[in-house]
Amino acid sequence: MAGGPPFSLGVETHDGLAALVRALRAEEDGKELRKDLAKNMREALKPGAQEAKSSILGMVSLRGGAQPALRPAIAKKIRPEVKLGGRWSGARVKAFKTKNIRGFPNAPKRTNRASGWRHPVWGNRENWVTQHGKHEWFDGSFQGREGIYKAAVEQAMEDMARRIADRAG
Repeated sequence: MAGGPPFSLGVETHDGLAALVRALRAEEDGKELRKDLAKNMREALKPGAQEAKSSILGMVSLRGGAQPALRPAIAKKIRPEVKLGGRWSGARVKAFKTKNIRGFPNAPKRTNRASGWRHPVWGNRENWVTQHGKHEWFDGSFQGREGIYKAAVEQAMEDMARRIADRAG
């Protein structure tokens, strides 16, 4: 995904969501209903985002007291996102880039991967080291629970569809 987040986990578009978005547009107060649906879908993913935040905050710090703090900066950039309509529709938890944090915008992605990342030794631009973060802190937060989050998002969609159907009937 060019220009997108470093990585994400989510529920992608399917026919049910597209049909629901069309029904929302047809309603007189569709804008308000869309806001409610998006809010409920984000709420369904909040436990997963919180688990990922807890996981990165549990990463061992090799540089005690370094400022600005990397782990809290990464945790702050993890949040559920919902888009209804457009090129992409769905709900996902994203770890956004950490701009202006020690010149390390890809920190969420790099700290998650097994191979780690390379950087120069502080104060010595000629020696480089490979540093490893907490392997799969993001992906591991969702492992085995993808179905729970997908079901919660689908339940939010079903509740909205039922709300629209009750109005018509």
